[in-house]
Amino acid sequence: MHGPRELAKGTPPRRERYVDLLRALAILLVVLGHWMVVVVTGGARGVDGFSALEVLPWGRPITWLAQVMPVFFMVGGFANAVSLTSHTRGGGDVADWLLDRSARLVRPTTVFLLTLAVAALIARLAGVDPVQVGRAMWLASIPLWFLLVYLVVVFLTPLMHRLHRRVGLAVSLVLVGLLAAGDVARLAFDAPTLQLGNYLFAWLAVHQIGFAWQDGTLPVRPKVALPLLMGGAAAAVLLTVVGPYPVSMVDIPGAPLRNLSPPTLALLALGTAQLGLALLLRNAGERWLQRLGPWMAVIAVNSVILTVLLWHMSAFVLVAVAVYASGLFPRPQPPTDTGAWLLWKLPWLAVLFSVLGALVAVFGRIERRGLRRGAVTSRSWWTPGALGRPRPRATAATVGYAACVLGLLGVADAGPADHGPFGLPTAALAGFLAGAALLRTARAAADPRVR
Repeated sequence: MHGPRELAKGTPPRRERYVDLLRALAILLVVLGHWMVVVVTGGARGVDGFSALEVLPWGRPITWLAQVMPVFFMVGGFANAVSLTSHTRGGGDVADWLLDRSARLVRPTTVFLLTLAVAALIARLAGVDPVQVGRAMWLASIPLWFLLVYLVVVFLTPLMHRLHRRVGLAVSLVLVGLLAAGDVARLAFDAPTLQLGNYLFAWLAVHQIGFAWQDGTLPVRPKVALPLLMGGAAAAVLLTVVGPYPVSMVDIPGAPLRNLSPPTLALLALGTAQLGLALLLRNAGERWLQRLGPWMAVIAVNSVILTVLLWHMSAFVLVAVAVYASGLFPRPQPPTDTGAWLLWKLPWLAVLFSVLGALVAVFGRIERRGLRRGAVTSRSWWTPGALGRPRPRATAATVGYAACVLGLLGVADAGPADHGPFGLPTAALAGFLAGAALLRTARAAADPRVR
C-alpha cells in the first residue's frame, strides 16, 4: 500500500479534502473529550470512576465544543454520497456497495471484539474479579454505540440518497419533525420510549445534510453559512438556557434528561451551528490542505480513524488499571474542582496517547487493509454458488448487517456487570461474528478480491 506522501501527491484535483479534515478532527475531539470527562478512582471494589461533569458545572458549556458527532455524520453523508454515486455510475449494484462498506467497518470491529473477549477470558483465568472484568469490558466497548448507529445509517444510505434526489432537504425536515415529536412525547407526556426513535431520526437528518452539501443543494456560501451558524447557536441557547433541555451536550449519569441519549432538538440546533461554521471555513480549509504537509497528516489519520475510535477507551482501561495498580500516579488525585486536577490531566493524557499510539500501530493495519483497492485475498473456505447472483447476495447483505447491528446492540447495552467468560454477552458476540462471517462470504462470492 502506498504511504501518505504518495497518496497525497496522487490525490485527484476534485477531491473535497476539507471533508477528510473534518472527519479526523471530529473523532480526535471525541477521544479527547472521553479521556477528559472520565475521572478514575480507586476503592474496595478496585478501579472505579465517575463523570467530571457531575461536579464541574462550568464544564458543561464546554461540551458544546467537544460534542462534534453531528459533524462526523454530516461528513459521513458527504462521503457516502460520493462513494455510492461513483459505484452505481460505474455499473455496480447497491448490495455490492454495502458489502464493500461493511469490509471497512466490520472487519476492524471484529478484531476489536475478539481481542476484548480473549483479554477478558485471560483475566478471569488469572483470578481477576469477574465484575471488574465486566466493568472494564463495558468501558472499553463504549465506542460501539456510535458504530451501531453508523452501521444502520450506512445500510439505509441507498434508500435515503434516492429520497434526497427526489425531494431534497425536505427529507431532513421530516426527520427533524419526527425527532421533535419524540421530544414532545418525552417532555409533555413522560413517554421516554416514544423518544427512542430519535437515535435514528437525528443522525439520519444530519447525514442527509451531507448529501445536500455534496451535490450543491446546500451551497457553500457565507450568505448560507452565517444564518446557519447564528440561527443554530441562538436556538441552542434558547432551548437550553430558557427551555427545558440541559446545557451539557454530553450525557451526565443520573440526569433526568439528556441531549445525546437519545439526541434532542437542542443537539440538532448545535449541529446546525456547527454546519454553518464548517461551511464558513470550507474555502480557507481547502486552500490550507493544498499544502503537502497538512494533507499528508490528514490522510495518515483517516487511514486509521476507525481504529482510533474503537481502541481509545481500551487504552484508557489499560492505563487506569496499570497506573492505579502500580501507584505511579498520586492517590488520591487532586480534587476534580481544582486547577491542580487540570494540570494532573496533562501527564495522564500524554500516557493515554502513547498507549493508543501503540494500539493503533498494532491494529491499524487491519483498517488500512480494508482501504486498499484491488487487494486480492483468498476466498472464504465455503462460498455458496447462489451468492454469486445479485438477489441472494443482497439478501445476505441485509441479514449480515442486521446480525451485526443486533450483536453490537447487545454488547453496547450490556452494562458494567459480569457477562460470562468473555466479559461480553456471549449471544450478542456470537450474533455479531455470524453477521460478519456472512458479509465476508457474500463479498467473496461477489468478487474474489475480498476487500
